[in-house]
Amino acid sequence: MNNTIIDVQNICKTFKINKRKSGFTGALANIFHPTYEYKKAVDNISFSIKEGEMVGFIGPNGAGKSTTVKMLSGILYPESGDINVAGYIPHKQRKEYVANIGVVFGQKSQISWDLSPLDSYEVIKHIYKIPNKKYKENLERFTELLDMQKFINQPVRQLSLGQRMRADIAAALLHSPKIVFFDEPTIGIDVVGKEKIRNFIKTLNKTDNITMIFTTHDMQDIEKTCERLIIIDDGKKLYDGSLENIKSNYSTSRIIEVEFEQLPEKIDIEKVTVSDVNNNKMKKLITFDTNNISVNFLMSNLLSNYSIKDISVKEPEIDAIIRDIYEGKVIVH
Repeated sequence: MNNTIIDVQNICKTFKINKRKSGFTGALANIFHPTYEYKKAVDNISFSIKEGEMVGFIGPNGAGKSTTVKMLSGILYPESGDINVAGYIPHKQRKEYVANIGVVFGQKSQISWDLSPLDSYEVIKHIYKIPNKKYKENLERFTELLDMQKFINQPVRQLSLGQRMRADIAAALLHSPKIVFFDEPTIGIDVVGKEKIRNFIKTLNKTDNITMIFTTHDMQDIEKTCERLIIIDDGKKLYDGSLENIKSNYSTSRIIEVEFEQLPEKIDIEKVTVSDVNNNKMKKLITFDTNNISVNFLMSNLLSNYSIKDISVKEPEIDAIIRDIYEGKVIVH
């Protein structure tokens, strides 16, 4: 059974940009003889997303990810190619379509600054014509999961950034959308607030089978919520696959953390770098490149030749891998 909910085929989007000249004569020229350049923001991108998937959609600034998401949400239209989301063509059936989606902007609140979250939710209930039973069920569930009991009746202007974001996320999901677009959902929020939001998102995905797409620069958001990653740059798709595949195939740097029973005078293994863990001399980080030495060989060497209390292989840092991809140091396919 085909349960594809988002189908994007060969979409393109080009923007016409006014090339402004400097100075007084340049200003006059801009008025009477403007010149333009054309920027291809999205260049022949295709992908499909299944119902209930959680997908990270990332790229450096200016890569075209925001333009793509705006086309998916119906704000912009593609100049060529096709988009079908939940049976709708977003830019052509926008009024019917928006009832099926939710959008969360980390830097722009969708609830009123002067009202309490609860008052804003009542307004949203009427806008989306949410049935009373569904509204009460969702409100109670979201209030508990997002720990909003203490501030749900306070004016939004009195809330912390983390509290406001939790209230915003609840607002975007009250009408039980099939698809939610998250744009920097945890930006500027403390560690505790981030964890509450991520746990809520994962819970809703499992219980309600909501399809979720994330655009964010915080790779921890992606790593803790998504299994799939789409990377774009310069308007083109660079990668579409699992996070695990990125880690295993596109990073050769690894770290083994070792806790010794008895501290050796020297760790005599070629092609590794050894450092202390937080000034604890009994614990060491051993950094190596899998092109030069295998994980199995190194583990065997350590266990055979040293008195070890505990040993573990640390996951490669996803932020570093993504940075190398952006900078062209790693070529993905």
